Amino acid sequence: MPTFDLFSVGHSNVAADDFVAMLKHAGVDMIADIRSMPHSRRHPWFSKKNLEILLERSGVGYLMMGDTLGGRPRDEGLYREGIADYETMARTPLYQTGLDRLMELARRGRVCVMCAEREPLDCHRCLLVARSLAERGLSAGHILHDGSIEPHALTEQRLLALYGKSCDLFASGQREALTAAYRRRASDVAFRQKIRASTSAADKR
Repeated sequence: MPTFDLFSVGHSNVAADDFVAMLKHAGVDMIADIRSMPHSRRHPWFSKKNLEILLERSGVGYLMMGDTLGGRPRDEGLYREGIADYETMARTPLYQTGLDRLMELARRGRVCVMCAEREPLDCHRCLLVARSLAERGLSAGHILHDGSIEPHALTEQRLLALYGKSCDLFASGQREALTAAYRRRASDVAFRQKIRASTSAADKR
């Protein structure tokens, strides 16, 4: 298995015991929950309180970090046309503080950032957090539901191929192509604000 500085996983609808088995297989000893809203009505075993109990029984630590590394910012200035703007979020002091803390945790143990989406390319844990970590020189491995662990560099290759830019990551102009692919993917899958219905008197007529 390649050496990783930390891992990522999306819980999706996997059974509780299977989820723990995935973590154990990767040697994870702490979950950093980066969901902005750590609750799940469809899969209540992944709601914060239940998940903490499940992990504690399995010898895995739990830390909630959605306040700094979550993908649904409260600041209206971090949205662009109603879509969460990952590139702007990545430059905020709050996010950078969360990233610093995550890196410190990773130096002390085998940490795995967790969100909800099964596919890394559908989630900010990959498009925002793992990207930031890679820019800081850290290696992230995405735990997939078939039991394999995909290096983030290979996930980036899939991202480029998805948008018709399958090229050598070290070729001339590749960084620009990758940046564009990240931007396009974020525009497709990032959190979108709900459009609030107007309640003005004119609209009620």
